[in-house]
Amino acid sequence: MKKIPMRKCVITNERLPKKELIRIVRTPENEVVIDLTGKKNGHGAYLKKSKEVFDTARTKKLLDKYLECEVNQQIYDELDKLL
Repeated sequence: MKKIPMRKCVITNERLPKKELIRIVRTPENEVVIDLTGKKNGHGAYLKKSKEVFDTARTKKLLDKYLECEVNQQIYDELDKLL
């Protein structure tokens, strides 16, 4: 049986399969991007694919804390479009 990679959502602290999460990455150039492949270089944070989770991250600015830089409002808008 093949091992399923598990990751933890930074908002809900749930451990879920990697495919059920979206990765947000701070690249070495301090640019914040959405990583749908899960392989981009940089410091990443995983979010559960849920409207409530995205709204919580936006209102409390939790991605700013986990990525240690300011996350542009455009990133949150792109996350809304993904759902």
